[in-house]
Amino acid sequence: MTVPASTAAGVRRQARAAASPGELNKAICACRACPRLVAWREDVAIAKRAAYADEPYWGAPVPSFGSDEPSILIVGLAPGAHGANRTGRMFTGDRSGDWLFGALHRAGLASSPASVSRDDGQQLAGVRITAAVRCAPPDNKPLTAERDTCAPWLLRELEFVARSVRVVVALGGFAWTAALGALAECGWGIPRPQPKFGHGAEVHLERAGASLVLLGCYHPSQQNTFTGRLTEPMLDDVFDRAREFSLPRAQ
Repeated sequence: MTVPASTAAGVRRQARAAASPGELNKAICACRACPRLVAWREDVAIAKRAAYADEPYWGAPVPSFGSDEPSILIVGLAPGAHGANRTGRMFTGDRSGDWLFGALHRAGLASSPASVSRDDGQQLAGVRITAAVRCAPPDNKPLTAERDTCAPWLLRELEFVARSVRVVVALGGFAWTAALGALAECGWGIPRPQPKFGHGAEVHLERAGASLVLLGCYHPSQQNTFTGRLTEPMLDDVFDRAREFSLPRAQ
């Protein structure tokens, strides 16, 4: 993994070559395959937000965070420009992260309700957080082509966690589509017509005798939380269900 991926083909090669979640994260952090996203994330890291003017920004693709053998995999949209793009950890350092980690903590899945930096001691219990796109996009809107270029990272991650994961939580429609695509590539049977995203949507998937549940949840963006489209009880309900589905099944 000495040469950063600079094309979609390079992403596919490096994702396949990764032998562990750690190797995959290292390859992700070096990726430069999407010129628009590379330029944006690095420009933001130089310009900064006034409130963080004295802080160093990560300014690179953001690796996944959490257990290497999760029972719950959370798929987000992309890093926030002044959140994960600043801190270098998924959903860390912004209001979306405050909502997500607050819900995880209330569900007994995170050691703390706050996630402010990579070295704050936050620990997840059987949870891994990833995203459909690994670089902060302009206006929080990745292009479909950028999602597709990034897709092999998510696919390889699902391959690594296939033995342990029982629940995938997709935060928003963009993540839902990315998750369904990766799950299909991994051999999970996807119903036809393809299930539509919605808050509380629940899809039970099967693969070679194994089962998995895909849950839909509105993204904890300020647009959703400020308007009341997503409330704390709604978020708690999703993660309470995720926790229940993730428990070992009675024999």
